[in-house]
Amino acid sequence: MSNVPETVFTDSHRVKCDGATDIRAGAALGHPRVWLEIDEKGYVECGYCDRRFVLKGGPADQQAA
Repeated sequence: MSNVPETVFTDSHRVKCDGATDIRAGAALGHPRVWLEIDEKGYVECGYCDRRFVLKGGPADQQAA
């Protein structure tokens, strides 16, 4: 069983996370909604669920190479 945090690729520098994107019951089973800002590293991680948001085409985007 793997506990690797999910990586989400986005076009926006500002993202929201509630930890319930893939949970059928919705946000009730996630965490409080937080807004996160991607900085010069090209990614940001949610402090609740460790989900990583990567800016497409940014320095952390492995697909851009």
